[in-house]
Amino acid sequence: MSTTTCPECAADIELEAGTEENEIIVCPDCGVDLEVTSLNPATVELAPMEEEDWGE
Repeated sequence: MSTTTCPECAADIELEAGTEENEIIVCPDCGVDLEVTSLNPATVELAPMEEEDWGE
């Protein structure tokens, strides 16, 4: 298991076994969506926001 820090609230986040790069996880402290950008060392970034197309 790897540990990293939330870029939004600086909370420690433990990546569970089986977590993959580019996976979206949620910070347990502030609830922001994070993208796993690396596993060794463990790093995360704020996940890109999905653009709504509203069916256009």
